[in-house]
Amino acid sequence: MSQPSLSATVANRPDGSALLELLKPITWFPPMWAFTCGVVSSGQPILEQWFLVLVGIILAGPLLCGMSQAVNDWFDRHVDAINEPHRPIPSGRMPGTWGLRVAIAWSLLSLAVAALLGPWVLGAAALGLVMAWAYSAPPLRLKRNGWWGNSAVALSYEGLAWVTGAAVMIGGQLPDWRILLLAFLYSAGAHGIMTLNDFKAIEGDQRMGIRSLPVQLGVQGAAWAACLFMALPQVGVIALLAHWERPWHALAVALVLGIQFLMMVRFLRAPVAQATWFSASAVSVYVTGMMISAFAVRALIPGP
Repeated sequence: MSQPSLSATVANRPDGSALLELLKPITWFPPMWAFTCGVVSSGQPILEQWFLVLVGIILAGPLLCGMSQAVNDWFDRHVDAINEPHRPIPSGRMPGTWGLRVAIAWSLLSLAVAALLGPWVLGAAALGLVMAWAYSAPPLRLKRNGWWGNSAVALSYEGLAWVTGAAVMIGGQLPDWRILLLAFLYSAGAHGIMTLNDFKAIEGDQRMGIRSLPVQLGVQGAAWAACLFMALPQVGVIALLAHWERPWHALAVALVLGIQFLMMVRFLRAPVAQATWFSASAVSVYVTGMMISAFAVRALIPGP
């Protein structure tokens, strides 16, 4: 029996561009930003622990978020063949079981790096890893229902990353309750952001039995749900900042929300056509409010 040639063996391996596309660098920003918000809100000196901050940002973005994208692409390969056939796995640029191998390898690498930051971060990373696999993989495959799936992603990308960033700065302790509350509210708002990603996949979701919110509620109903999920938690943040006697921060977040309202009007007129624009534009404004809130809490928490 003849052995496969070296050229054939190499041809069956993905190239670097396919690997990078599988890990979707554009999706790394939200958890990296949330982690940084946690760092800021902790009230601790940042430059003195710059190495922990840097490793934590890498863990939140390229590692854990990249892992979640690889897991999702592997278990979504049949849906992507309909919605996005150019993706690395359905297009054949990530051949065989390479997508699954990358997902497993990135999971193990993420846990190894998390262990360097202490037991609290390792536990948080393990929870995020479990949620990522539960979101995409059978038998749970939470993404089959938009309510559960979007909640899992929003909690991981925003809340868990925020709390972890704060915990890293204070030696693995439980962060101040005000930090936890802000992280929860911005996680709830991120549920709406996750819904925006589902408008581009309605046809494939319907054919594959995935009950995203646009499938369950219809295009217009899901658009309103996304806007409400984004807006209402921010109203809560504004009220809290005012109650905590941070009026200027509250006003700044109110202005941020006002800009989003103007964008929502355009989005609601044509949700499918405007979902990508709204996701890119409004989310950038949304995360600005997160950092403003982080600085507000930082001013309330006693330093070292």
